[in-house]
Amino acid sequence: MAESNELFARSAGEANAGAASALQGTGILPYQQIKALIRDHEIWGEQDLLPDQVQPASLDLRLGRVAYRVRASFLPGESATVAEKIQQFALHEIDLTRGACLERDCVYVVPLLEHLQLSSRISAAANPKSSTGRLDIFTRIITDNGRSFDEMPASYQGMLYAEIVPRTFSIIVRQGSRLSQIRFRRGTPGTSASQLRRLHEQFRLVDSENPNLRGDAIAVTLDLTGEERGGLVGWRAKKHAELVDVDARSVYDPLDFWDAIALRPGRGLVLDPADFYVLATREAVVVPPDHAAEMLPNDTQVGEFRVHYAGFFDPGFGYDPAGGRGSRAVLEVRSRDVPFVLEHGQTVGWLRYEKLAATPDRLYGGMLGSHYQGQGLQLGRQFKPVVG
Repeated sequence: MAESNELFARSAGEANAGAASALQGTGILPYQQIKALIRDHEIWGEQDLLPDQVQPASLDLRLGRVAYRVRASFLPGESATVAEKIQQFALHEIDLTRGACLERDCVYVVPLLEHLQLSSRISAAANPKSSTGRLDIFTRIITDNGRSFDEMPASYQGMLYAEIVPRTFSIIVRQGSRLSQIRFRRGTPGTSASQLRRLHEQFRLVDSENPNLRGDAIAVTLDLTGEERGGLVGWRAKKHAELVDVDARSVYDPLDFWDAIALRPGRGLVLDPADFYVLATREAVVVPPDHAAEMLPNDTQVGEFRVHYAGFFDPGFGYDPAGGRGSRAVLEVRSRDVPFVLEHGQTVGWLRYEKLAATPDRLYGGMLGSHYQGQGLQLGRQFKPVVG
């Protein structure tokens, strides 16, 4: 099992504090308790786990050395392993050690470098990273004997696999590329409607005078005015664009890949089912230091569209002391089957908040160099910033 000395280095005092923290509380595990899982070999890697993989309440997952092009998406079910299904459905094998192209609208399965040996009290859930969602890369995690995507039950022991379907752009990936992230949870805590209301009163979770709370979730609405961006309300992905290297940073000109969307006042945006859109919420969003949030990907009660691939929001997102004042949630939008009209101020998503098992040692924001803190309408980090 490979381990990084930098990742595990700590003083005796920190060790005692970490041990005490690990025994306290149910909820999503924070930064320091994820490190404890690694030290205890509940998480291990075929290569060294890197310090910057550990986020305030999640762990970045890395692609392994090979990808398999498969005929169709699948779940192995309780009687089969992923390797057995790959043997059944694989068309060919692709070496990722020097980088390779994954073609648009093709299905790939990639064994990950990380493995799990979870205890009976720890379960996990996965989600695409923000930069993955903003490229319209449909990514899910599969486990041996799994009956659902993106879920690792308590006591799971085995490999992790990423199913990858580039929907808009063909992409370049390599061993070590990070498309997904995983959260760990101790127990099954929940947030009641009254707890959510109190949390909003304390932290103003969404910047709204009349927040819409429904059970354990709070609504966010769509901005179609673009008042802070000179009338720019979103981006529509161009068809048949060039390859995108997922590991690139501020390399590509947005106008080579995206059409800017500006609307006349009072006009809605008609979603074409064949297109992919990047939009933003009207409200700024806050995730308090002792909570994490997740945006539900779709809600047929508000419309037949998917609003988010990358639903995880780490503790400290949009939190003023962490440099996040004014952070909007960016929406990765696809209509389902039929054209659908979105209007300014329309409810487009729901944020569900969950308490952490302990306050994290690190928050999303400046101390981690988090790319999307303080964001407005922002494309993935592969693209150069839009000026003006």
